[in-house]
Amino acid sequence: MIKFYGYSKCSTVKKAKKWLNENNISFEEIEITENPPTKEELKKMYKVSGLELKKFFNTSGVKYRELGLKDIVKTESEDKLLEILSSDGMLIKRPLVYDDKNVLLGFKEEEWKNTLL
Repeated sequence: MIKFYGYSKCSTVKKAKKWLNENNISFEEIEITENPPTKEELKKMYKVSGLELKKFFNTSGVKYRELGLKDIVKTESEDKLLEILSSDGMLIKRPLVYDDKNVLLGFKEEEWKNTLL
């Protein structure tokens, strides 16, 4: 089952959810602000994704700027960055889709088609 971490007020998340529904893809919706993935879950997603850990950060978020994470993500350890990410769902790029084999960050329709269909 696909886990869909999103923020209900986010327009990109709404678009992604609509796309999943239109393509009859079932998913478990998780409100990222109330139930952010744990450090362990994020570590697993990060390993599966093959992406740089900094790609998991919502760099356009207010919280990201408030905490001055731009410089921190360049120097901190993987462990510390996972801790920071898991501390607040608003720091994580969304939507975040995970199904044990794939991780999708943000909504790029072409990428989603290639991965989920």
